[in-house]
Amino acid sequence: MLTLLNLLSAVALLVWGTHIVRSGIMRVYGADLRRVLSRSVEKKPLAFLAGIGVTALVQSSNATTLLVTSFVAQNMMGLTPALVVILGADVGTALMARILTFDLSWLSPLFIFFGVIFFLGRKQTRAGQIGRASIGLGLILLALQLIVAAARPITQASGVQVIFSSLTGDIMLDALIGAVFAIISYSSLAAVLITATLTATSVISFQVALCLVIGANLGSGLLAMLNNSTANAAGKRVALGSLLFKFIGCLVILPLVPMLATWLSRLPINNEELVIFFHVFYNLIRCLVMVPFAELMARLCQRLIHDDQETDLRLKPKHLDSSALDTPALALANAARETLRMGDVLEQMLTAFSKVVHGEPREEREVRRLDDDVDVLYTAIKLYLARMPKEDLPEDDSRRWAEIIEMALNLEQAGDIIERMSGDVAGKSLATHRAFSAEGLTELDGLLDLLLNNLRLGLSVFLSRDVTSARRLRRTKHRFRLTERRFSHAHVDRLHQQNFQSIETSSLHLGLLGDMKRLNSLFCSVAYNVLEQPEDEREEL
Repeated sequence: MLTLLNLLSAVALLVWGTHIVRSGIMRVYGADLRRVLSRSVEKKPLAFLAGIGVTALVQSSNATTLLVTSFVAQNMMGLTPALVVILGADVGTALMARILTFDLSWLSPLFIFFGVIFFLGRKQTRAGQIGRASIGLGLILLALQLIVAAARPITQASGVQVIFSSLTGDIMLDALIGAVFAIISYSSLAAVLITATLTATSVISFQVALCLVIGANLGSGLLAMLNNSTANAAGKRVALGSLLFKFIGCLVILPLVPMLATWLSRLPINNEELVIFFHVFYNLIRCLVMVPFAELMARLCQRLIHDDQETDLRLKPKHLDSSALDTPALALANAARETLRMGDVLEQMLTAFSKVVHGEPREEREVRRLDDDVDVLYTAIKLYLARMPKEDLPEDDSRRWAEIIEMALNLEQAGDIIERMSGDVAGKSLATHRAFSAEGLTELDGLLDLLLNNLRLGLSVFLSRDVTSARRLRRTKHRFRLTERRFSHAHVDRLHQQNFQSIETSSLHLGLLGDMKRLNSLFCSVAYNVLEQPEDEREEL
């Protein structure tokens, strides 16, 4: 039992090491890798090589698939080049499996030792993230040793030998078991390594080992489908195309396994090495043969998976790409772009509210609908930023993280205020047929225009973080307060003059002036975040 737990923990360590390498590489080179993938879509050979290279760096074809899926979902990449990249990723992960199965055990302690020194000493720097990747690579090499060491005693157990002795001849069943291995271990690499170990100890025959390797490749495709089960139609098509390519490869190669096993067994190489080499060349030949059929597969996937029908009419986030979370600079830029979309919706709300003030009650429902859109975007931004490892962020990124979440919160609160203002006008003025005086209406229009200008300037400051614009925004905030105070006094003067309309709408009018002052404060608060930055950072901006 203890030996089985050791094997399971070794497989878990392999998966965790792969995750650490991926996160470290993505944080340092994530933007460059994404640029390589996005620019390699014009020619199939370049897309294929890009898939190999990116997967070799991040140590995971699943990570490459996630990046490509996000590109397709955002219409930044077509389905055909995406499938070519995925085929290249399959070759990349097979090549890395071959490299990692060399005797590199002496490198494991070096990678871990120096990685820990760099990571703990300079955690929030580029060198610290490279140290993180070094730790992950050391853990992968260590996990591979532990898998081999833990698998050998298990294979010698009589019960295990009886179980595996049943894997003789039924190539479809053997391939299915290989697929299950890959899904359970969450890694086709771990499944291939265990298969090689079982072959070396003669627990399974060489023919059965080949079937298990083919099944492990199919299992990685099934795993991608499971991971993208909640994705949109574009993401599901990428995963489906990858799975179908692997399924076709299985159907073609499985009938030839007995012949291949006989021929390969004559080579002067031990069976364990032959299993690894077969894994590499099977993926290389399969992917090269299938590259010309990528466009045909893309059409088939589009027919099998139709575009999602839009049942929810609320605004959806567009820029919150989950695959960018390992690259903080990109993830923060995505969150900032989505926050700007909140600002655009706030502009529409202010315009609709102005129409409510001018006696269009139907616009009040539009304001409520737009506020729901603001809430959707705010929730999405908040949850997206919560998924970022804030404790590992450099100081600049950590400050930007706080600025984005604060700006999104201010805009969400502003949306609630505008919705309440619209409801008050509809209920206390329009429904009761109490109209604002001409002077009061002019004052409200003037303040709304100032609010729109300050909102736009605030969004500009939020995006550019320009000190000059921030100072200008701070001045406009004070001017707005002076204007609001002057209009309040003018309203009181109209009350002294016994203006009938002003008397009827007095509480509503003064309440709107107060609400607009709060809105102005929310729109202009971003100026203080920029102006409170350290002097050296302000000079850089």
